[in-house]
Amino acid sequence: MLSLRQLSIFTACLLGAYGAHAASDTANLTVKVTITATCNIHSVSPTDVDFGSIQSTAIDTDAAGALSVNCTPGTDYTIGLDGGENFSGGERRMAKGTDYVAYELYRDAGRSQVWGNDLAGSLAGTGSGSAQTIPVYGRIASANSPAGDYTDVVIATVTY
Repeated sequence: MLSLRQLSIFTACLLGAYGAHAASDTANLTVKVTITATCNIHSVSPTDVDFGSIQSTAIDTDAAGALSVNCTPGTDYTIGLDGGENFSGGERRMAKGTDYVAYELYRDAGRSQVWGNDLAGSLAGTGSGSAQTIPVYGRIASANSPAGDYTDVVIATVTY
């Protein structure tokens, strides 16, 4: 007959023998993500195109503002600007009641490329993954209007 001590040693040996013959198996775990392209043009407020205070006799008065666009790296985009709330007769206009001051917005500092909302008038770019500053150049050809404060609101749209 086995003593309690001998039985304990025998059991430990049996368990050790089974542990030495343990088996294993493997499986592949796939980790996935789908990144979708996105562009944001409203998280940073635009800088106004502010012509300041000018005389009614002023001509070719220039000012500049800016938009900020943040697109997924490598994502192509275009930015278009509509005609503004007071657009009429093919021109952008700032309003004070029923009085208007015509102006134009451009994609280039030389003010030769009118900024529009169609393919020919939009600005193309490629996303970098961080905010990109996009200048907006403005010009009032003639300020020959009644004195007062004039404003307009233009909608900028990014398409990607």
